[in-house]
Formats: sequence, C-alpha cells, structure tokens
Amino acid sequence: MTDSKVNPAARAALEWLASVAPDPDACRREWERNPHGVALLPAGKRWDVLILPAELGYPTLEVLNRLVDRPGPVLAGFGDARLGFFVPPGTVADWIGTGVRGAGSGAWIVVPYPGRTGGGVRWLVPPDGSGTLTDPPLLELAMREAAAGIAGDGDGGVDGAGGRSVGSGGRRAVES
Repeated sequence: MTDSKVNPAARAALEWLASVAPDPDACRREWERNPHGVALLPAGKRWDVLILPAELGYPTLEVLNRLVDRPGPVLAGFGDARLGFFVPPGTVADWIGTGVRGAGSGAWIVVPYPGRTGGGVRWLVPPDGSGTLTDPPLLELAMREAAAGIAGDGDGGVDGAGGRSVGSGGRRAVES
C-alpha cells in the first residue's frame, strides 16, 4: 500500500505517527515492507501508551465511548490480550497501577500502519492525525467504572482478587 493509495484521514494519521520516528521516511518504508504492516516507534514524544489487560481494557474502552465522541487512539496487541491507550506524554511517569503497564520516554511500541486491518497488532480506535489523545483523568474514570462493572459481575474484580481503581494524590493508581 503506497501513500498515494491511502485515504486522507489515514494519510494524516500516518504523518502524525511517523513524525516521532528517528527517520520518518524509513518508518514509512518499514510499514510498506513489513508483512505485518507494523513499525517500531518511540513513545514519550507525542504520546505515552497505557497498556491494560483485555479484561479491563475492553470494558474501559466501552465506557470511554459512552463518555466522549471519540477517544484517543487505542491498540489491541497480538491475541487481543492487552489494549494500549494513547495518552499525553509524561502520563506514564505519574501512573501507578497493578496490571497496568506503561510505555513512555525511552520505550518503543509496535504500531500498525494506519488504515490497515491485517496483522497481529490492530487499531481499535485509529489515530485521526489531529493529535487527539485520551485524557488521563477521563481514562482513570473509565477504568474505575469498568472495574466496578467487572466486580459487580461477580468475577472477583479486575485482578481476580477484588482489585479496584483509585486516585492517589494526583497520581493514578490501581490497587488491590
């Protein structure tokens, strides 16, 4: 798939994503040549990524979709075991969470070509190229609501032991 065949929204997303690569042209070539349509991009420049286990991530995304017209980009990893929510840079440094991983400054993430549907990593909410990211307090609220729903379903909570999401003095946390 060449850039000339990409729709305008996907082209804007491609440019936004590739802009963080050390060599944006090489990034575009990697997307073209990689059979899975993925490239490695550095986190911490235009975004961080909070990575949730699917058991919490999918319900969190459902809540976000009820709260806002369009959340920031969201990735599903290989096997859909984890979801990655794109949040503003620096968020990972202030986020503490049981079972919540973060990719911030110094980390690299596997990112699929915008608009491509194949491959093991896929967009659940593709970037639109505008730089829209999920607001961390809103993500925390969605995680709390999702965790409460999971606990209410009787499966023992987020981590199987009654875990819940809580705020902690301006820092984000998920505690057991």
